Parts: sequence; structure tokens; C-alpha cells
Amino acid sequence: MKNKNQTKFSGLSAVGFMVLAVCSCSKQNSFEIETYTVSPTSLSEIVTATGTMESVTSVDVGTQVTGIISNLLVDFNDEVTKGQLIAEIDKTVLQSELQSADATLASAKASYEYAKANFERDKALHSEKLISDYEFQTSQKDYEVARMAYEKAQADRVRAAKNLTYAEITSPIDGIVVSREVEVGQTVVSSMSVASLYVIADLDNMQVVGNVDEADIGQVKVGQNVTFTVDAYPDDTFSGSVSQVRISPTTTNNVVTYEVIVSTTNPDHKLIPGMTANLSIYTLRLDDAIAVPLKALKFEPMQAPEDSKLPEPKPLDRKSENSVWVLRDNKLVETAVTLGMKNSVYQQITEGLQVGDKVALQYHQIKSGGGDGGEKAQENPFMPKPPGAKKK
Repeated sequence: MKNKNQTKFSGLSAVGFMVLAVCSCSKQNSFEIETYTVSPTSLSEIVTATGTMESVTSVDVGTQVTGIISNLLVDFNDEVTKGQLIAEIDKTVLQSELQSADATLASAKASYEYAKANFERDKALHSEKLISDYEFQTSQKDYEVARMAYEKAQADRVRAAKNLTYAEITSPIDGIVVSREVEVGQTVVSSMSVASLYVIADLDNMQVVGNVDEADIGQVKVGQNVTFTVDAYPDDTFSGSVSQVRISPTTTNNVVTYEVIVSTTNPDHKLIPGMTANLSIYTLRLDDAIAVPLKALKFEPMQAPEDSKLPEPKPLDRKSENSVWVLRDNKLVETAVTLGMKNSVYQQITEGLQVGDKVALQYHQIKSGGGDGGEKAQENPFMPKPPGAKKK
């Protein structure tokens, strides 16, 4: 589903539009200037997306040895701590393998010590030229073979002892059992892939894998604030931040999206893996900003006739790249400004304006109907007239 870019804005103090009514030289028409009173404003820009809740840390707990499950000590939803015993495999075969390794090691040790003694004796005799080179080399070979057999027996004994410890399955992390894959009495077979017994997840730290539309992904950056809701708790709003923006695209029905990872804490364990989250990513968020509507930057004053009561325009002495017109003492004063961030409604002004300034936005033409009252025309007085329209 393609995500839509949304905009929010709010004023921290009462913000209103002041309308200044003035009369032109015509008795039938008058104009008014719509102004905006500058006040501290909150600006925000939001990118929406949907995503799926996942645990930051989720471990498949398996076994590296083959055997029969003799005991399961935890079940679904049980909380476990790192190192806690959670399952046992029957140890009969593993214990016999360890005993066999002990016997092999003892035999290899005896052979090694005998060959070593013979080698040291023949070495002394050979140095005195009392035995031939052949006899000495044979003794040396027997010693090396016995030494390597002894070292192999030591390694086999270490492996057998380690395999016996693998019969006791412990939790690798602190977390909650979210899945149990075996039953007591079931045979698990260790092969190229580890046989899975449990899935344990850390629910204290969660993440949302959101899918952001390609049109919006350029605005999403690491560290931006995010709020989201889940269907299970429609009245609760959760918060997080963007921790990763993945550049690998996903195309579904010709719609390209990118994965955005949002990290969040979950102390109450309300959020569980698999939930659908509705994300609002704040690509822009400013509080207490000095800002004006975008159309203030496009306002151009009209040239007032001599007998008109329109405010007199007072342009800048030097041309400025960006400026707005401020109403002061019944004059429109062009004021140079420095621009900051913006959304689809407001433009932040970092320099040039202060709270309370009245910024001109546009003209409105008021048509008189011949009586005392007048009707405000909806069109701009500077727009071209339709063919055949009577000029004022």
C-alpha cells in the first residue's frame, strides 16, 4: 500500500488572521489586506507507513547432540534468565561415550610413556654409537606415533565431555519463551542445521520493520522521532525512533517500498512479535518556531492611487533574495528574512521577524451592492477578467 505524506501544524499561542479593510478611489469597490500575526508555532511533517513488530533479540535455542528429550523445564510465555536450565537430553549414550574416551585416553597415555622411555634410552645409546641408525629411527618413529595418538585421545575426551554438557540446554539470553518446538520423548537429531527446541525473545526491546513508499523515503533519516499505534491497543500511542533505513527495495504490485527500522522500548510487554503497527514518522518537528504561511513569500503590493487609503508600499533599498511585507503604521514595509525549514503550509523564519508582526498575505476585493453593506468577492483583484466582463 502506498503511503501518503501528511502535514500537521499548530500554534502554541492564539494565532489569527487580521483583515485590514481599505477603500479604493472607486465608490463601488474596496479592498482589504489579509494579514497573519506572527506567534510561536509548531511545525511538523509526517510520513506514514505500516510495519510489523519484531523482537530486537530473538534466539532459536537448539542442540548440538543427538538424543531423546528427557525433560522440558519451561513452556510458552515463561520468563527465563541467561544460563537457566530449560531442557535436558537423555545422557546415557553421552556418558558411555565419555567413559570410552577416558579408557582410550588411559591406554594412549601408557603407550606414549612407554614409547617415550624407549626413545630416550635409544637416544643415549645412539649418541655413544652403541645402536644403529635404523634402530634409533625406529624408536623415534614409535615415540612420535604414540605422542600423536595420546594427543588425539585427549581431544576426543574433551569432545565427549563437552557433548555431555550439551545434554543440558540453557537459555542464552534473558527473555520470554515465544515458541516450543519439541515434546518430551521426542528424538532430536544434530546435523548440519541445529535442531531447534525453543524460540526465546527479549520483549523489553522491540522494533518495527516499516515499509515506506519510495516517494517518501528521501525524507526519512536515522534518529527521527516516530509514534505508532497497534490494533490491540487503539487508545495507546507508542513512541520510538528511526534506527536504520535499509536501501534494499521491495517491489509489490509495481509499488516500491523500503524497510525502515524503528526501535522502541516495551516495559509493559504490551507489544508482541507479529503485531501490525501504523507508523507516523516525524521528518520535521519544530516547537516555538517563528513561521509564516507560504503565501506570505509570494505577496506583491498593489500600487495605490493618490486618493486611495491603501497602505503605501515601502520596498527595501537593496534587493533581498527572500522578503515579506509587514504592516507597520499603515505602511507595507518590505522586510528581508532568512528562511529555515518548511512544511506544506508554513515557512520557518530564522531572522527578520518577531512575535507580533503582521505579515501581509493577499488582497481581497469587496464589491458594493449599492446599499450600505458590501459583499466580499472571492476572486483576487489581480486575476485576469473573463471575456466580456465589465472593467471597474
